[in-house]
Amino acid sequence: MASFNIFFIIAIVAFFAVPSCLATEFTVGDEKGWSLDFDYQSWAAGKEFHVGDKLVFNYRAGVHNVIGVSGIEFQQCQASSNNTVRSTGNDVITLSTPGRKWYICGVPGHCAARNMKLNITVLAQVGSPATAPGSPTSPSAATPNVAFSFYGWIAVMVSFIGLVFV
Repeated sequence: MASFNIFFIIAIVAFFAVPSCLATEFTVGDEKGWSLDFDYQSWAAGKEFHVGDKLVFNYRAGVHNVIGVSGIEFQQCQASSNNTVRSTGNDVITLSTPGRKWYICGVPGHCAARNMKLNITVLAQVGSPATAPGSPTSPSAATPNVAFSFYGWIAVMVSFIGLVFV
């Protein structure tokens, strides 16, 4: 009975720990960070952002900031007064919902004249039914979903451990 309890605990831990292990942390602008005159759209091109991933904005505090805005605010490089302004110099934003996301620097002239703006599309969480191969939001119907393969290996390992201890 004790070995069944151990097997059950391992299975529960594996089930809940795996999605957080699959999240990716993206440093916006890589080594350049969040700075003037950088092409953030080119930086984002080819990257896949998923719910649970994190965007890290590194910059000198007091010189820049990060504001999540709407699509219209992004186009106008203007944030409304009710938007959250992040200004620590090491701002981490967890992508919590799928869809389009827009970020700008709210310092006058930095967005419009100096290109401090980022526009990304966030896909559903890796391993969720919405990212199953062949679904409309899937990055590629021909590419197997890594999460399903990973979960499969976890299931095999937990089953093997269960057989050894039971």
